[in-house]
Amino acid sequence: MAETKYIFVTGGVVSSLGKGIISSSIGKLLQARGYNITIQKFDPYINIDPGTLNPYEHGECYVTVDGTETDLDLGHYERFTDIQTTRANSLTTGRIYKAVIDKERRGDYLGKTIQVIPHITDEIKRNVKQLGRKHGYDFVITEIGGTVGDIESTPFLEAIRQLKWELGNRAVCVHLTYIPYLKAAQEIKTKPTQHSVKELQSIGIQPDILVLRTEKHLSDSILHKVSAFCNVGQDCVIQSEDQPSIYEVPVEMQKQGLDTAILRKMGEPIGETPTLGPWRKFLERRTNATSEVKIGLVGKYDLQDAYKSIRESLSQAGTYNDHKVVLTFINSEKINEENVAEKLAGQDGIMICPGFGQRGIEGKIIACHYTRIHNIPTFGICLGMQMMVIEFARNVLGYKDANSREMDEMTEHNVIDIMEEQKNITNMGGTMRLGAYECVLRQGSRVFDIYKKEHIQERHRHRYEFNNKYQKEYEKAGMQCVGRNPESDLVEIVEIPGLKWYIGTQFHPEYQSTVLKPHPLFMSFVKAAIENKAK
Repeated sequence: MAETKYIFVTGGVVSSLGKGIISSSIGKLLQARGYNITIQKFDPYINIDPGTLNPYEHGECYVTVDGTETDLDLGHYERFTDIQTTRANSLTTGRIYKAVIDKERRGDYLGKTIQVIPHITDEIKRNVKQLGRKHGYDFVITEIGGTVGDIESTPFLEAIRQLKWELGNRAVCVHLTYIPYLKAAQEIKTKPTQHSVKELQSIGIQPDILVLRTEKHLSDSILHKVSAFCNVGQDCVIQSEDQPSIYEVPVEMQKQGLDTAILRKMGEPIGETPTLGPWRKFLERRTNATSEVKIGLVGKYDLQDAYKSIRESLSQAGTYNDHKVVLTFINSEKINEENVAEKLAGQDGIMICPGFGQRGIEGKIIACHYTRIHNIPTFGICLGMQMMVIEFARNVLGYKDANSREMDEMTEHNVIDIMEEQKNITNMGGTMRLGAYECVLRQGSRVFDIYKKEHIQERHRHRYEFNNKYQKEYEKAGMQCVGRNPESDLVEIVEIPGLKWYIGTQFHPEYQSTVLKPHPLFMSFVKAAIENKAK
């Protein structure tokens, strides 16, 4: 392709319809046809990034290889397509406005009055086009967060309107909307979709393709009605019915011709329909995996999106181990010495989840102690790994006051300490150790056998680290420091070799597990849980 083409994905009626899954599915289908694609997300909130947002507000914070804290949808993009996203793939209103204000302060606009149009919209357009131009992608898919009609989304939608006008058939708008079913009346209603499209038309955007989210199968007469009332060809009205899993969506979208509709609109040759062989094999294996393995997630956020990447990584690993992973959230705030056995009962493996702050950490420490002495496969990530370290110090090394400086600045046994480069930082946003860092694995360790190589690279998001002055004591007592950063000497991985599976990682392996390339640590952990269940 000579020039990059642009696909804009907007949403209407309500939020949480699955724009990220549709964007990922479009990317997957175009990739299968041999196109080089990327996907970016525009979030309308004024935060610079979601790094300082509570997971209850926005779900998990996903971290890219270059250390950008982003929306969880970027996790879907990577899991579906195996692309690596960066700072350029995630933009917020805050980032856009800050860029414009910084230019104004430098004097770039001398003599000009800075306005939403053209300055904010031009900055949005620049970021859209630059991504395609800089990397030579065939397609850039841009998902606009929020819902059409939200005041926050207006500058992004105006920028899309202008781009559609400027780019002609090199730009299409895919509008995802909702068709509700009224149970009392036993009727499917198209009116919300009609109003959503009219709202989009009122700001000058005619959607090229409609994707209708629905819980009930839509008849041809309903699709024809939507087509007629919304000025969209019937071959460009696609229904997205509820599926058993999000991974069924690309196949369903291909079946209904979403990718061919896009190519037709852009004047691209259609060619043969890709078989999606590896993807279909994954789905077939997933369907046939009926035996269950139970994993308990010990954390403080009772919200499935708070641990989205972990949940998906465990689910993928279950499929490749021919098991269905059944996840149970176990609130660490409610765990104590008296009820820990009851809380963890029936679980084949335990995940000690990441997080920040004091709330719920004592429950995590108690859970670590229980799984260690009862030899239950246990995987700790980031703060979860730090809780494993603290528990071991208290109950094996005998330091009853052992803690992290994050939780107790006055502890004499700070087995987890603040990183040296973090000590003088005052700003909270985007200042942690973020992104991909090298790690060298100790030969002969369990993690070396799992990765089957010495040098790995994993993504981080933390301020605190294992205190190296205690390393000899830990190793002598049985907890081995088996992964280290070669530059900073930061301990990245701890394990207890004598147990079935007891591993903690300072990094976040869930950020690198995808549908077709499941992460080896998750694969090994789920396998150990299955073996534990069998015994």
